[in-house]
Amino acid sequence: MSNRPVSLHTALASFDALWSPRIVTRVNDYDVRVAKVEGEHLWHAHDTTDEFFLVLDGELHIALREPAGERTVVLPRGAVFTVPRGTEHKPSAPTGAAILMFEPTGTPTVGDRHDEVPAHVDATTGHALDA
Repeated sequence: MSNRPVSLHTALASFDALWSPRIVTRVNDYDVRVAKVEGEHLWHAHDTTDEFFLVLDGELHIALREPAGERTVVLPRGAVFTVPRGTEHKPSAPTGAAILMFEPTGTPTVGDRHDEVPAHVDATTGHALDA
């Protein structure tokens, strides 16, 4: 990781792939990742970790399957939300969004349990930032 400041605007401008996060820095054993998203991801769950989302631009929807039933949280620009570990969720961005995620290094984008991975979703633990 660089010991210089990282511009999130520059980082996001350095790639076009959707649902394919880039690691902008690390904090202890956690990755700070940015991604461009549009359309739907897939239903998945992270069994041993929470997943933090910050919307940098656009609007992110996160559908959740909880004991009380399904619900969707809508996150406008500047909003944060943490999906609790073990909760099935499906992010989507009908009109596109740029997001920042904070999760343990090595966490797969498709979780530990998931539906079939569609071709438009990059099943990864994050890519190095080329900016």
